[in-house]
Amino acid sequence: MIPPVTAPDFLARNGWGGARIAPLAGDASFRRYFRVHGDAGTAVLMDAPPEKEDSRPFLAIGKQLDSLGFSAPQPLAVDLEQGLILLEDFGDDRVGPVLSQSPERERAVYETAVDILAALHVHPAGDVSPYSKPELLREARLFPDWYLPAVGVTEAAGYDAAWQPLWAPVLDASPVLTLRDYHADNLMIIDRPGLRGLGLLDYQDALAGHPAYDLASLLQDIRRVVSPELEATMIERYLAARPGVDAVNFRTAYDILGAQRNIKILGVFTRLYVRDGKAAYPAFHPRLWELVTRNLAQPALAPVADWFAANVPAAARFGVKVTA
Repeated sequence: MIPPVTAPDFLARNGWGGARIAPLAGDASFRRYFRVHGDAGTAVLMDAPPEKEDSRPFLAIGKQLDSLGFSAPQPLAVDLEQGLILLEDFGDDRVGPVLSQSPERERAVYETAVDILAALHVHPAGDVSPYSKPELLREARLFPDWYLPAVGVTEAAGYDAAWQPLWAPVLDASPVLTLRDYHADNLMIIDRPGLRGLGLLDYQDALAGHPAYDLASLLQDIRRVVSPELEATMIERYLAARPGVDAVNFRTAYDILGAQRNIKILGVFTRLYVRDGKAAYPAFHPRLWELVTRNLAQPALAPVADWFAANVPAAARFGVKVTA
């Protein structure tokens, strides 16, 4: 991965002249990441082409999180016209790989991650758009719009109507800042002065939504298996930390949002493959179907489960076949 040609000049103008630039793993967006090695240490260079990515929400949410006492990488230099941002470097210790090597740390790390959410959710959501009914449905529709055609299934009537009775429990709560991609690979284990708890990444799409969303994202992880026992324990931990929350309503919203998120991601990952040529993403489909099957067994999901039972045959529930 070659750095943008404008990177050396940008770095030189901001005190990092002559720094070495090395590629880092990217994400599902058009953003690219590089580690910069200079006399002052290391930093992370984010290349976010302005014609494809608007970095202003990322900077605003990062500033908001930092002001509330949470560890989000802060900018060292910014050039939005060129789409370049130099960020604090939180290192390489993502929670997912760390726990693969040290599974005995799992409970303690998840306790910290849950405690961060509970602490964040006592604050107002701030100046972000609402996670509204139209947005929830738009996301849920990514499944029939992208996944079903890719497996040769025609969308049957009634999909949108099946979701309709599920939105009220989700919208009937005081909104919190919902980061929307809060899971093991977007959390960093950090231990240095001035940085607190776990480092937070990939929050540029944050909205004002139900507090159960990020908890479901964390505990129904696509990339690593969280046991049902640990999931139940962590839900209890969150509720114990927020005694004013109605536990019954919260659990109902948790079930609905877990289903909505996982069904949405089936569509997102199919789109990344079909439209963008990213062949790695269908490999996550079997894990997603495991989660969706469990989601649909929850009583609150009965209308959607009935639609799936009638219209998505078993042969279509394994994932999209990748072709050469």
